Amino acid sequence: MTAPSPVLEVTDETFAEAVVEESKNRPVVVDFWADWCGPCRVLSPIIERVAAEFGEDVLLAKLDTDRNPHTAASHRIQAIPSVKAFVDGEVASEFAGALPEEHVRAFFARLVTSPAEAAAAEAEDLAASGDLAGAEARYREMLEEDDENADALTGLAVILLERGDREEAEELITRAGNDRRAKALRHHIFLEEFAAKHDAAELEQEARLEPDDPRARYRWGVMLAAVGRYEEALDELLESVRLDRSFADDAARKAVLAVFDILGLESSLVRDYQRRLTQLLF
Repeated sequence: MTAPSPVLEVTDETFAEAVVEESKNRPVVVDFWADWCGPCRVLSPIIERVAAEFGEDVLLAKLDTDRNPHTAASHRIQAIPSVKAFVDGEVASEFAGALPEEHVRAFFARLVTSPAEAAAAEAEDLAASGDLAGAEARYREMLEEDDENADALTGLAVILLERGDREEAEELITRAGNDRRAKALRHHIFLEEFAAKHDAAELEQEARLEPDDPRARYRWGVMLAAVGRYEEALDELLESVRLDRSFADDAARKAVLAVFDILGLESSLVRDYQRRLTQLLF
């Protein structure tokens, strides 16, 4: 960390510029306090000590609520001490009361991008802009510093898979372990191999001619997933589960979960089909 910046006393007049605008450059933590407040006196040395550890990466500001009632009211300060962190002009997180030092430190840590996170974001931006060579170089630098960095392992594996360097990509994916992105890449590899071995038109016809065959519905569902038609794939796979959950050692349910891994749990499609799968199974 760089050298600590001094604690900044802010007022109703300076708050907008010193806190809100400055938070567009770096996180600003505001300690709302008052002279008469006992818990404020407990928190003050703790938060100042922690802020010093983060140097200029985070600015600590203090506002006396008695002397600056307008700002306290506009930010709905009802009890003190109250601490709010501003990022990009908005309140990003907050807490109230005199928390233990380890909790205050964790609060500050969540506001700061680590060097590894910054490097991963840089590599992702390079890849997104089409500079795959630059992204690969950045990921390899990250792995030299930390050979277990999941961002670098999975990011580099994607680049290698796209250009056909399958052996090294699979080794990186294995090293990434149970990381969700690594699991999704394993599923992509399986789907790619499946699509290479089967004719899509034949599988579709098989499913239409034998709609009550769990194997036919499963195979067509997997092919749909292989070509990125995930909602249709989930419909077929759920139908296979409905017909015979035990088919091929629960293959259809496992395939549904694989699609969930690919899409991510934040996907609205996943949330919808999680509910449907649960209803089907229970």
